Amino acid sequence: MAIHANCHVIGIVGGKGGVGKSVVAANLCAALTVEMKAPTLLIDLDDRTCGDQNVITGLRPNKTVGEFSRFTGAVTAAALKSIVAQHPSGFSYLGATQGPEQRLSVDAGLFKKQLAAASANYRYIIVDLGNDISDAQMAIIEDSSCLLVVTSPEVLVVNQTKRLINDLTTATVPQELIQVVLNKVSRTGLNAQAISQTLRRPLIGALPLDDNTAMGALQRSTPFVLGQPTLPLSKAYHDLARRLTGGVLQKLKSLSRPANLSAASLGPASSHSDSPKLASAKGSGKSSSSDPLVHLKLSVHSELIKEMDLKKDITNSEGDDGKEQELRSKTTRVISQLVDRMGGGLPREERSRVIKEILDEALGLGPLEQLLEDKSVSEIMVNGAHQIYIEKDGKLQLSPVTFSGNLQLRNVIERIVTPLGRIINEKQPYVDARLKDGSRVNAVIEPLAIDGPSLTIRKFPSDSITIRDYTERFGSMTQEMADFLKICVEQGLNIIVSGGTGSGKTTLLNCLSSFIPANERIVTVEDAAELQLKQSHVVRLETRPANMEGTGEVSIRDLVRNSLRMRPDRIVVGECRDGAALDMLSAMNTGHDGSMTTVHANNAREAVARLETLCLMAGMDLPAKSIRDQIAGAVHLFVQIGRLSDGSRKIKSITEVAGIQGDVVTLTEIFRFKEEGFDKNRKIVGRFQATGMIPTFIEKFERRGVTIPRKMFSTNPDQGSKPSAGGGASSPTPMRKPTATPQATQVTRPTRIKRTGTGEK
Repeated sequence: MAIHANCHVIGIVGGKGGVGKSVVAANLCAALTVEMKAPTLLIDLDDRTCGDQNVITGLRPNKTVGEFSRFTGAVTAAALKSIVAQHPSGFSYLGATQGPEQRLSVDAGLFKKQLAAASANYRYIIVDLGNDISDAQMAIIEDSSCLLVVTSPEVLVVNQTKRLINDLTTATVPQELIQVVLNKVSRTGLNAQAISQTLRRPLIGALPLDDNTAMGALQRSTPFVLGQPTLPLSKAYHDLARRLTGGVLQKLKSLSRPANLSAASLGPASSHSDSPKLASAKGSGKSSSSDPLVHLKLSVHSELIKEMDLKKDITNSEGDDGKEQELRSKTTRVISQLVDRMGGGLPREERSRVIKEILDEALGLGPLEQLLEDKSVSEIMVNGAHQIYIEKDGKLQLSPVTFSGNLQLRNVIERIVTPLGRIINEKQPYVDARLKDGSRVNAVIEPLAIDGPSLTIRKFPSDSITIRDYTERFGSMTQEMADFLKICVEQGLNIIVSGGTGSGKTTLLNCLSSFIPANERIVTVEDAAELQLKQSHVVRLETRPANMEGTGEVSIRDLVRNSLRMRPDRIVVGECRDGAALDMLSAMNTGHDGSMTTVHANNAREAVARLETLCLMAGMDLPAKSIRDQIAGAVHLFVQIGRLSDGSRKIKSITEVAGIQGDVVTLTEIFRFKEEGFDKNRKIVGRFQATGMIPTFIEKFERRGVTIPRKMFSTNPDQGSKPSAGGGASSPTPMRKPTATPQATQVTRPTRIKRTGTGEK
């Protein structure tokens, strides 16, 4: 709901305390009432000097601003009679509080909605906003026809007023909306013209200094405009009222109404109801150089580069949050001023959107910023400049956001990889990188990417996912499975998380790492640092690609070998993709119990084969039997995670490595997820099951004094706990001791199980 078309909201704000903005608000309201003889409402929204308007006007509020915002009835003319207080001169009043002992308490959204409904009953609404701009004040400014900034001819006041105007400009308030009123004008004060030049805004009114009149009016609790209308001070208020109503308010209010773009400055008018984009039509694959908004953005960006050395400023501010915020504020102000100068015909909402897009292009990742801010988007896939797919709730969909061209996309890729010391060019046309929040990035450019640069961003969740999210929020495992995994991590079992691409391996690894005791030294090794461990004693290592000369590369394997010399209690490797798997298995076998990593595999049996293949890539020419012995002795547990067809992720299996029989690594499945069909919303229905197999390491835990209830592994729903997803428990089967049965093509009953390593070293 918007402010009524025939109503003008005038916000009044002071750059510093003591400039008299509350007196200005009350007397301007009285002057408008006398001059225009139209319904006028005065609102006190000053959260620092609550109750001042009660004294100035001599009125006691019927309802406060907070009570009005919580009013549940229809805001009609009849209802307003009981809500607002009525002044004898004719204007209405809505106070912030009943007295100075109370504090202003108001919901910005609710108050804005209620004010819009009340605006149908008034021609003018004067709002005393105070000196500090918060959410409630900003909500009024957004709907104001005019914002009067009250200052006085003093150096300190002018300095603070300039700060306030800069803050308002940074908040993308149009400069034309900001009108300066000079109060307490005297012969001894600063020159009015000098003040206007300092503030870079013209003065819409000058009010003479008359302390005696102002003080007398306060003592009588009557605005002096009403009690002494012939004084020069009162006449100055009437002049200000006539100037505002003589066309200024109507002109300024047009900034907030939908309007066609100026043909002279922006080209042909067009509608922009779609999501923000720097190129034209959805999915057309063609840029629209004739689009007036695109033309405006390019022009403003070109002028911005001339006015600011962005490359130098960005470099100087990196790593310093304070400097980065200062640079962002400064850039926003400059962009706002350029947009006001070059695109004055923009509607207010369009203007704010254009400023944000140019700011994102100047300091951020351009069109991708709004996708990165959207928490429901988990992955961004850019297939060239004009086609961006996103993953929402596990489903892929085409985004309306596009780039203006391949050059803009290349600039975004460069902005991501350059701070990390990575290189992407024709000699090295692909790169792995990460964003500041840990999101994983992969980029490929020409000549490998035929249709233009390709960019894939796997977003890092803003809120760290905990084990509770897996059990309650996502239904990815049962509480029994979570408790079991927690004990296994705490007791130092070597765990490998396996799964397909995008199944959530790294996220699960990060969650499991949170169970590592805080007194242990942890070394993490990753291609692009994604793991966010909460422990304090953590050393994070990241690989480095080769430089332009092809030297200086540091691989995962190099870092794993180096980490062995760093006295780690545990080594956590983001992912094993090459011969580093052999070094990882060696570390697990030589005193670094509780180490963890991830591999790509569809099930535990394939994970064993995958590890074997990766070990062969180390170039050590080891026999397959020796590698399998290493796997059987080093790895204790495989945790298989998968993304199902409905987009959900489940722990599909938890499997123990029970030993080795002959040439086959023996696996024993402990928990599994069984799919049972679909519900009416095509969501997969299934349940988690315990297989009845009791892990062999349970007895070792019990010797250490760690007790795990045996019923946790029971297949009987009366003995075990209920599954957390999909419905009832599995049918009861007798509980039995685990028998090592190799998961090979031909299953045979083993005669002897050999375990080459234990959980206790």
